[in-house]
Amino acid sequence: MGTKALIKKIPHSEVFKLEDLVPVDANQVSSMTVVQKPSIGMTLFSLGEGEGIKMHTSAGDAMVQILAGVAEIIIGEEKYLVHRGETIILPANIPHALNAIESFQMLLIVVKPDKQ
Repeated sequence: MGTKALIKKIPHSEVFKLEDLVPVDANQVSSMTVVQKPSIGMTLFSLGEGEGIKMHTSAGDAMVQILAGVAEIIIGEEKYLVHRGETIILPANIPHALNAIESFQMLLIVVKPDKQ
């Protein structure tokens, strides 16, 4: 009678901390995708201090919630420091990049337009 889980690789009906699921490794970017559908993706990331994700674009709006640490997030020409507990939206089709000012962990949710 159960249904197939839509959110994968993380506990259901249990209290936990997302940052515990993607430990920070020095000099490394780690990720764990928990949802990947045509219109939505959810991925946990950890970046060691000094690591980054180079400038790129996304077809959807991306919401970044910093779970621990501090990230420098560049959207177009603007730079933002985003700290633990803070969230920023990266608009679709605008180049963006992320750099670890100090090691950080984040939840990334990307919402893309429905295919018509």
